[in-house]
Amino acid sequence: MKAPQNNIYSDRTGIAARRMLLGLVIAVTVFSFAGCASYHLGNQYLYRSDIRTVHVMIFESDSARRYLGQRLTEAVIKDIELNTPLVITDPQIADSFVRGRIIADNKRAVAENLYDEPRTLRVDWRVEVDWVDRAGVPLMQLQSIIISRDAEFIPEAGQSMATAQQRIIEQAARDLISQMQTPW
Repeated sequence: MKAPQNNIYSDRTGIAARRMLLGLVIAVTVFSFAGCASYHLGNQYLYRSDIRTVHVMIFESDSARRYLGQRLTEAVIKDIELNTPLVITDPQIADSFVRGRIIADNKRAVAENLYDEPRTLRVDWRVEVDWVDRAGVPLMQLQSIIISRDAEFIPEAGQSMATAQQRIIEQAARDLISQMQTPW
């Protein structure tokens, strides 16, 4: 039986092929990560880096309905705490201030039954909001924004004015948080 011969040429070719494959893998990895170098993870990059704390003033309300301003204030504070890197704090140490006013609160019938009783109602709100720094300089793209929101409810289906108002409050708070993000 003949012993296998080591072929120096085939060993060199195999080593060279492995080195080339390793070099190709490293190059592809480096170039793929280089394209993502400017991307960031997390929501802290969506907001201004010079503002760390915010005080949310109680929203004023021109509505005859009670406690709408307080409910909207609570929703805005909750959304800021959950969805932004900003910290809610006292006005004495805050970097910025959010203030707002409910300037319109309307309710109207959308559909009626044969006896002129409302079957579907719509609640419309207009909220004016601004976010300023300690010196009073606006921090949003517009000096103040007006958020218009509406919600329909059907009393016969067990829905109420309170549930429609709560939907509007949650939507308005989300709209404000999105306006606080820095523009692209």
